[in-house]
Amino acid sequence: MKKSIGFICVGNSCRSQMAEGFAKKLGKNVFEVYSAGTEPAVEVNPNAVEVMKEVGVDIAGQKPKLLKDIPNKLDIIITMGCNVQCPFLPHDYKEDWGLEDPVGKPIEEFRKTRDTIEKKMQDLIRRVQQGEV
Repeated sequence: MKKSIGFICVGNSCRSQMAEGFAKKLGKNVFEVYSAGTEPAVEVNPNAVEVMKEVGVDIAGQKPKLLKDIPNKLDIIITMGCNVQCPFLPHDYKEDWGLEDPVGKPIEEFRKTRDTIEKKMQDLIRRVQQGEV
């Protein structure tokens, strides 16, 4: 049975969208995937879309969402490192990935963030499959 997972940040335009994309691709048999923000942006950051496309993950069709747009009970919550204060969402497991926001920085910073998210996602998938999470 798949675990529901939500990637939560403020704008839901970059880090959480990249995490959603990787979770859908790498963890498609492991997770039911959601992302949301406390103050969502209007669109997914174009640089995030571009750097994900470079590694074969298409997030162009994803949209920033409010917390109320995702299930109010998730198995796993991952915050991105933006010190987001969410209303309490029931969950079984939570961790913060401590990622610096690349928005407003050169595209190389988006690539670094993408690569870090991919490694964290691979590790999380492994831990879930081994029953550690």
